[in-house]
Amino acid sequence: MNLNIIFENENLLVIDKLSGLVVNRAETTSEETLQDQLAKYFKLPNGNLGIGDRAGIVHRLDRETSGVLLVAKGQKTFEYLQKLFLERLVQKEYMVLVHGNLREDELVVKNNLIRIEGSGKFAKEKPRQTGGRESETHFKVDARMEFLSEDFEEIVQGLKSTLNKGRINYLKKLARVYTLLRAYPKTGRTHQIRVHLKEEGMPVVSDLIYAPNKLLKFDLIWCPRLFLHAAKIEFEMPSKEGSGSELKKFVFESPLPYDLRESLKKLKKLPNG
Repeated sequence: MNLNIIFENENLLVIDKLSGLVVNRAETTSEETLQDQLAKYFKLPNGNLGIGDRAGIVHRLDRETSGVLLVAKGQKTFEYLQKLFLERLVQKEYMVLVHGNLREDELVVKNNLIRIEGSGKFAKEKPRQTGGRESETHFKVDARMEFLSEDFEEIVQGLKSTLNKGRINYLKKLARVYTLLRAYPKTGRTHQIRVHLKEEGMPVVSDLIYAPNKLLKFDLIWCPRLFLHAAKIEFEMPSKEGSGSELKKFVFESPLPYDLRESLKKLKKLPNG
């Protein structure tokens, strides 16, 4: 069982979720989920779904996303944390690498997101569409980067047998420069960060859902999975469940995982990075 625990007390369990792990059980998911792992950890009897009917999991991360995730160990803690998320009183920070050079040091994206029927994807709500949900993400530039020339040419040479000249020129134009961002989502919509960046013309590296196929094949050679990591979460809650004690500030962090750090070694900082 790959349950990476950052912190635990009588009220709260904080997990460093691995990339590739589905968070919640679903009829469409046959593989082991984080919820299954937590059921074993908490020794829940068969048929007992635990706190909130999901073993105390307070929020979710996409399957491909790694990083900090909160699990409540009591009903009152679960309800309290859910209320914090609902009222947007939880500060979340993600590290994300995207294609392109974001020239401004900061960017705010606000729009309504709508599900694309039958695809599992989301997109910005267009005029005359209805049903979209409000979303907002703030981005700050951490570094502007570009591919090391020798590594870029090595990958392109390896692809020459499968790509025509036009596709290779496309990669030389759009797959050299990157921006490492810190993302601060103010809402918690599914795929929010990924969709916001895609709509800005800066798809996340190795995004199997939203990156253009022309870039995705190149990305996966040097970055084996989605470059999106939940690096930090911050909130206030009572130190003891159900007590009238003063609020205590909690901050939990997860360093960038090894696989993403190794991918970054292929890039160098630009002079203005």
